[in-house]
Amino acid sequence: MRNPWMQTGNYRTSYRQDTTIFATYSEQLSLIVLLLSLLFLPMFLSRPQMFVVDLILVYALAVVGLNITTGYAGLISIGHAAFVGVGAYTAALLAPALPFWLTVPLGGLAAAIAGGIVGIPSLRIKHLYLAIATLAFQLIFEWGVGHSTLLQQGGAIAMPRVVFAGYKVGYKNHYYFWYYVTLVVLIVLAFAFRNLLRTKYGRALVAVRDNDRAADAMGMHPGLTKIFAFALGAFYAGVAGGLYAYLSRAVVIEDYMLNVSIELLAMSIVGGLGSMVGSFLGPAFLVLLDLNMEDFANWLKALGMSLPGVDIASAMRPLTFGLVIVLFLVFEPRGLANWWRLVRNYFKNWPFKY
Repeated sequence: MRNPWMQTGNYRTSYRQDTTIFATYSEQLSLIVLLLSLLFLPMFLSRPQMFVVDLILVYALAVVGLNITTGYAGLISIGHAAFVGVGAYTAALLAPALPFWLTVPLGGLAAAIAGGIVGIPSLRIKHLYLAIATLAFQLIFEWGVGHSTLLQQGGAIAMPRVVFAGYKVGYKNHYYFWYYVTLVVLIVLAFAFRNLLRTKYGRALVAVRDNDRAADAMGMHPGLTKIFAFALGAFYAGVAGGLYAYLSRAVVIEDYMLNVSIELLAMSIVGGLGSMVGSFLGPAFLVLLDLNMEDFANWLKALGMSLPGVDIASAMRPLTFGLVIVLFLVFEPRGLANWWRLVRNYFKNWPFKY
């Protein structure tokens, strides 16, 4: 007899059952517990800690978009931060006239249009050549912003304070307010893409990634699917950029340059390409690792492991960042999502070993 709480076998008898998001009630319950924990998390964190959590959520939303393009569709993108910047600058230009619940999705829409345009070269090129094309867009974005008087030539563009339901979000509640806004947006968009994977459009992304010629023979359109992947991934990045603009209270070009694109790509690799869970684990891991590098550097100084004239904290950050990427690529190419899969399977099989 089937146990709805434990997955003791495959009892699915229809395609509808095979495409369900949750296989058992225990999976639904664990998700509810997680969401409730996130709902009450701000009660136990200080204001600086809330900024770190907000940053992780924004990065997670951007990495979900990058995973759509690179992880699920197999299209390498090195200019993802530029899409984040398009959303941020669009929100900055519209913020004085429109409320945030309109500027943020409009920023995502502007980034989606840019993503669709950048995806056009994918009709003819792939792999390294496509990566260079996305890199070109990143450089064009930086040059365009740096030479545009409308965008302050890359200088800071201040974001206004938000008024929501007649209440003006002030200094003390700023990070707490944007935590809940970003959390809701992340949950909605994550569930939206998870459901998209159950449709023919989501399956087309994976089919084109595995073999675009076979997908073409099966009646899919590889070209339109690739452009769709770029546009959808850029939309998620643009929404993340709009939220980050309001969170940081200013839009500056340094937040959307090539090094940020590399960081986002590293987060997707460390978390696990083609994994929704990895889109959350990767940003959390690298953001917390970066924040703890200063404490680690101070610990090394206390042990006497320092060089005259060398700032260990500044040197450890890029060194650790590169080392983590190399170690994951060599020893765990499937990222932290694979560790999560192993832990989950252990509890599913316990107390058995098979």
